[in-house]
Amino acid sequence: MSKNYGKKAVVKYKGTLADGSVFDSTDDKEPLEYEVGSGLVIDGFDEVVAVMKVGEKRHVHIPVKEAFGEYREDKVEHQPMYTIPNAKDIEIGKRFFFITKEGIQIPAVVTEINEGMATIDFNNPLAGKDLDFDIELVDLRD
Repeated sequence: MSKNYGKKAVVKYKGTLADGSVFDSTDDKEPLEYEVGSGLVIDGFDEVVAVMKVGEKRHVHIPVKEAFGEYREDKVEHQPMYTIPNAKDIEIGKRFFFITKEGIQIPAVVTEINEGMATIDFNNPLAGKDLDFDIELVDLRD
């Protein structure tokens, strides 16, 4: 079977969790375009698209370790609010970008603020979860 690595794939997809809830979908938006094998999507998704033909539809189950990995407690930090450069923009439970001194943006969620201390979770929101995708390869270009 030929591989599509290096080609630009155009895919429609719906990603669901074990309970059936949708965490991401191209429904009501443009299909995803990306270079197969570029590392822009998780491996399990990419490996399926790499062997699909245009017009083909597939369902794939991606276990935790091949998706975003296990939820890790060592990615949860406690920091004083005054050390967070963009603290004024923080809402509990809402994703924001923690900006390092070097200007690098790291996605995070503040899960709690207590007596001036913020609990910041740097885990991907899908860490610790198996993922299911329904994928359709719409187009493939060199």
